[in-house]
Amino acid sequence: MSADALAIYRVTMRNNSKEVQGVAKDDVIEIEGTVVDTLPNAMFKVELENGHVVLAHVSGKIRMHYIRILPGDKVTVELSPYDLTRGRITYRFK
Repeated sequence: MSADALAIYRVTMRNNSKEVQGVAKDDVIEIEGTVVDTLPNAMFKVELENGHVVLAHVSGKIRMHYIRILPGDKVTVELSPYDLTRGRITYRFK
């Protein structure tokens, strides 16, 4: 590969990664659910309103503020459109 082609390739790769990051943040699906089971490493099984069970981890803000999540808690889960079996817990209802 010549130096010019390599420079064009690098710019293209940078632009593609920025586009992917922008799409991922905007296109999340927020849905409510109930925590069914607690797993190691701050992972939880959450049953969503529609009956599906997803594997969810705790968001950084919840971790930072030491908010405890127990089985039976109602939570809000963000799902990525790319993998609907995994999510991130962003809020615990009181």
